Amino acid sequence: MIQQRTEKQNNTLAYIRDFLDIPLGSEALDIEHYSAGLPFSPDLILEKGDVIYVVEIISRVTVDTISRLNLIRDLWLRDKKAGKQIRLVIAAKHFPQREQQLMEQLDMQAIKLPWSLKPESREQHASASHRITSDKSWKVISRLLKEKKTSIRQLSLMEDVSYGWAHKTIRALMQQNIVKQDNSHVSISDVNKLLNGVAWERPFLSLKIAEIRISFEESSAAAKEITSAFKAQDDMPLGFTSYTAASLYTGYGVRHDAVYLYMTEEHLGYFRELFGSDSENGVMAFIYRPDREVFRDTREKEGIRIVSPAQALLDLTGMGYSAMDMTKQMVAAYATI
Repeated sequence: MIQQRTEKQNNTLAYIRDFLDIPLGSEALDIEHYSAGLPFSPDLILEKGDVIYVVEIISRVTVDTISRLNLIRDLWLRDKKAGKQIRLVIAAKHFPQREQQLMEQLDMQAIKLPWSLKPESREQHASASHRITSDKSWKVISRLLKEKKTSIRQLSLMEDVSYGWAHKTIRALMQQNIVKQDNSHVSISDVNKLLNGVAWERPFLSLKIAEIRISFEESSAAAKEITSAFKAQDDMPLGFTSYTAASLYTGYGVRHDAVYLYMTEEHLGYFRELFGSDSENGVMAFIYRPDREVFRDTREKEGIRIVSPAQALLDLTGMGYSAMDMTKQMVAAYATI
């Protein structure tokens, strides 16, 4: 439930402190210190007793905002602040219904800001900077993962991306200490930081359009049958991704209870008609809408149509820590895929 106070404050930070009952005289924690090693940081960190409040300030809440905060909590509880209770807070003027429900599921606190207040966040994160998960940027980055060490010009030529764009992408990563330069060659120096940044900037969950239980006992058989059915209908666009594709590329970590795939929304009805099941058992199909051209470079392995290695890695990384082991396996094998 979103709470709102009627009294007006002189500024946003004072309003947030008052809402959380934190005295104005108490100092905020050092953001740079607590965000060390992350490709992003919250707008405000406050401490009260054994609780640390991690606060994001924004005009309108988005899934990206929620995913970023949730990732910060996962990282801190895992690596830094296991002895403290982490409380996630989003202060905003508008909470769309879907985002509000997601916040409640993730136990995040919402502070409804009065319209008279101006949000004082330091930046609008990805919107004001170079997006590393855009189609062209990811081509450059995934090629660098494959080559391990090469020049910016070679990255540009191998992926048919302008030199200016390749240079801008690499420079953005160098500023975050993700890529290092050795004379004319560049290489990735912090893979974990890169993966964290990708998970924040393009959470795969935001592309999900359906979860459908299907009448199969095993994921591989399901993926083969679905591929065959879509090929038989004028070769409808389809591409398995994430765990399904990564397990075929690496031979590691097969999930037998789920398949992950892209399709267009117009074909959801056809999919439900053929494969939907009312049973509580069987394989779960997680279906995603494409945000770029994912069908052009699909290929078949073991009778299953899968997206390109670069796309599969991008999607897997976007699942965050829930898929981190598989993501790292794919990164390790990427040069040979």
